[in-house]
Amino acid sequence: MNSTENSTDGQPASSMPQGGGLARWLVIAGLCAMLVAASVLGYLGWTSTDTSVPASGYVALVLGVVFSLVVGVGLMALVFYSSRKGYDEPAVLIREPESDAEEGQDRPR
Repeated sequence: MNSTENSTDGQPASSMPQGGGLARWLVIAGLCAMLVAASVLGYLGWTSTDTSVPASGYVALVLGVVFSLVVGVGLMALVFYSSRKGYDEPAVLIREPESDAEEGQDRPR
């Protein structure tokens, strides 16, 4: 057996991924840095003003969050329901059976 081939599928070993440990950690580090930056910007934006939010603003915020959660949960429930009932299957053409009565009639030629 050649040393450049993989024993399971015969592909060269160079096409197989080499673990990608460093690349994975770089992606995780970049995402964590963006999370920290977004958190800092959010905190600075939240605390940079002395304007107070009226009670009606908090009520609107709570109603918006609750409504969004209800819509999201409802849509996900419909997705699971339609998947379980088979509504997500691809369409299939069902041909009508040809009857013997139609064969006796004159057909245009």
